[in-house]
Amino acid sequence: MNGTDPSRGFFKDVKRLIIKVGTAVVTRTDGRLALGRLGALCEQIKDLNSLGYEVIVVTSGAVGLGRQRLKYRRLVNSSFADLQKPQVDFDGKACAAVGQNNLMALYDTLFSQLDVTSAQLLVTDSDFRDKGFRKQLDETVKSLLALRVIPIFNENDAVSTRRAPYEDSSGIFWDNDSLAALLALELKADLLVLLSDVEGLYSGPPSDPQSKLIHTYIKEIHQSEITFGDKSRVGRGGMTAKVKAAVNAAYAGIPVVITSGYAPENIMKVLQGERVGTLFHQDAHLWLPVKEVSGREMAVAARESSRRLQALSSQDRKKILLGVADALEANEKLIKIENEADVAAAQQAGLEKSLISRLALKPGKIESLANSIRVLANMEDPIGHVLKRTELADGLLLEKTSSPLGVLLIVFESRPDALVQIASLAIRSGNGLLLKGGKEAKRSNAILHKVITTAIPETVGGRLIGLVTSRDEIPDLLKLDDVIDLVIPRGSNKLVSQIKSSTKIPVLGHADGICHVYVDKSANMEMAKRVVLDAKIDYPAACNAMETLLVHQDLVRTAGLNELIVDLRTEGVTLFGGQRACKELNLPEAHSLHHEYNSMACTVEIVDDVHAAINHIHQHGSAHTDCIIAEDQDVAEVFLCQVDSAAVFLNASTRFCDGARFGLGAEVGISTSRIHARGPVGVEGLLTTKWILRGSGQVVSGDKGVIYTHKDMTLQSVD
Repeated sequence: MNGTDPSRGFFKDVKRLIIKVGTAVVTRTDGRLALGRLGALCEQIKDLNSLGYEVIVVTSGAVGLGRQRLKYRRLVNSSFADLQKPQVDFDGKACAAVGQNNLMALYDTLFSQLDVTSAQLLVTDSDFRDKGFRKQLDETVKSLLALRVIPIFNENDAVSTRRAPYEDSSGIFWDNDSLAALLALELKADLLVLLSDVEGLYSGPPSDPQSKLIHTYIKEIHQSEITFGDKSRVGRGGMTAKVKAAVNAAYAGIPVVITSGYAPENIMKVLQGERVGTLFHQDAHLWLPVKEVSGREMAVAARESSRRLQALSSQDRKKILLGVADALEANEKLIKIENEADVAAAQQAGLEKSLISRLALKPGKIESLANSIRVLANMEDPIGHVLKRTELADGLLLEKTSSPLGVLLIVFESRPDALVQIASLAIRSGNGLLLKGGKEAKRSNAILHKVITTAIPETVGGRLIGLVTSRDEIPDLLKLDDVIDLVIPRGSNKLVSQIKSSTKIPVLGHADGICHVYVDKSANMEMAKRVVLDAKIDYPAACNAMETLLVHQDLVRTAGLNELIVDLRTEGVTLFGGQRACKELNLPEAHSLHHEYNSMACTVEIVDDVHAAINHIHQHGSAHTDCIIAEDQDVAEVFLCQVDSAAVFLNASTRFCDGARFGLGAEVGISTSRIHARGPVGVEGLLTTKWILRGSGQVVSGDKGVIYTHKDMTLQSVD
């Protein structure tokens, strides 16, 4: 049982494929036609044609068939005396002319039996030097495919200017394998399948028991390790030619699979993502298993790389970010495949819907993340920014400058987009980074990490960002206070609480996202409905989604509040009540007033006035984001000034509490602490300060020889 390979999930989007049939598939070991095998192949092609695939065939075998036919004719027409004379081998081009006729007659007969029409297209190397020919070829193939006709290509060896059908490996193509690769590019195929007489590419000769089938060809590993066996028993180049053609096509953007033409239904299995044959893909190097490295080693390497990053010019650091953004978009399909595999596994494991919602990279998410990175790249360089300049004494100038924190450890659950945001912020702020993601996002995190680190130049090194995939668990990482400078947890209340209580490393983050919206009696109720609905249903799993709706008592039993309640329920929101709301609005009692639902549910409570709302928020909230809907400006100012939360809004959805929406480019998280950084934490929250003193030989000497001026200098007045 081969099983489905997640790395081959992109085959489900294939529409146009080219199938190259080798001579060893067309003929038997004695050189005669393999009618049964060729018939089974034609049946596969017929099924593909019926399913809507655009199938193009490139076939070998004409020379071999022609030689067999001419040998037979010579035997029939020769006398006994003639047969005693030395036999001169047949001219290859004559064999090609005779064999091509037989080969196409066979294809035509087999396809006709299956009610499929085929067409012959003979080409030579020199044809492709003519742009007009290539354009006409494309139009002809399009016409044939639109009519559900199977185009069958072969090199026209009978009239080729090549020295002989088996010689001359120069020019635009030099055998049917390289012709198939060329046609895949010319005709914009989605997949090239090279059929052989073995299961795929082996590490050595297939007959050697020590040889192993290579499921995915990775040029960096296999190019120098493979030992090829003999050439094809009948064809021109055997596996060597196929691999060369496959590498050329794959690195030009066309996925290639070399597989057996003997096994029934192999082409269909390839398209279904089964692990048959050998896959060649330009992104195969991204699928290399990550060598297990300890958390300590990764942290030390990240610090070294961060120092090299800081030494670059601001423009070079900007280029790295722009390269990361481009790489994400270029690999969107691959990222989507891995993320879908994670989501499917999470659903099968029965994980919570809110977690699965955070896990999924929704359509447009990669583009949005890439654009956020570009915004970040075009922001003012945060490193080395002079925050304050002071003249201590004559000729002694002190500067307070912005500086990277060092090495950050980000522990996050389920959200792979957090990895992208944090990595881009680390690059912009010059910090090293360790990432420890949840198992539920293992595939998504791995591919995102590889795409990002591959875009980082060697002058800095991809080890700037480490993805911890070793056996080191979170408690082990939290002991590394000598090499990690800040921990930022992104996840559940339980995760954040555990981290805060088990490390000496400073922790930045928030445990809960219990956000309130207070609707004052002065509120415009149409506005209130818009804001409340957006705060709750735009993305219920987000930490800035509304979890509690507070309502002024004067709004009870008003049409405006009734409509708001109806609208929430219509959108599918389940409502629970506090003590007063249970009675007055007939709602089921909330389990707790300090509760983060992360789903389409919320608590409703009635309060006397703005002061009662503020008290409720301070007693039951999490100091994340709280909002007031009010037209009374005095009431609004009381709320804005007295609510002790990281973000406080007036007449605006709590969903605006986000690093990208705040113009920070991205965020590593939202902090509810009161030290260092608060609210959405962007680049500035990942910086500390460094003091730079410029002198000309001054010494303290008991402060006798220094006359302190402590003069505040404008930032523009430095010489």
